[in-house]
Amino acid sequence: MKKSHIFGIIIIGLAIMIIMSTAGDASTYVTFGEAIERAHDGDNSKVHVVGRLKKDAQGHIVNMQYDPLVDPNYFAFTLVDTNKVEQRVVYFNPKPQDFERSEQVVITGNMKQDVFVADKILLKCPSKYVEKDINKTASL
Repeated sequence: MKKSHIFGIIIIGLAIMIIMSTAGDASTYVTFGEAIERAHDGDNSKVHVVGRLKKDAQGHIVNMQYDPLVDPNYFAFTLVDTNKVEQRVVYFNPKPQDFERSEQVVITGNMKQDVFVADKILLKCPSKYVEKDINKTASL
């Protein structure tokens, strides 16, 4: 074999190894029920859970715990997933900005005992455009 062929095979092999290692880090979207099942089965892989914040009748977030004077890197709240399952979530980082305004929350992490430990929190905040403003602009 020529040296160029051997070099090409090595490059292809390295590319395959990089792709495989990247795919292994990818996590899937699940519900809290599936995340609990995975934890019971010993699967500690990271998963994404989509949900909404638990709020009372007045629209205030229920069970949110964050006191930056006591511990700025401890934030806990209750999230309700798409199957209406409530789960306590702990995030060992400061509370994200505009958390209270978010419509939908995507958390990445895994279950540990009876809480979901989040590594990342992604927020979907309400749109700054209101439907009546869009309709008014469209009629001009």
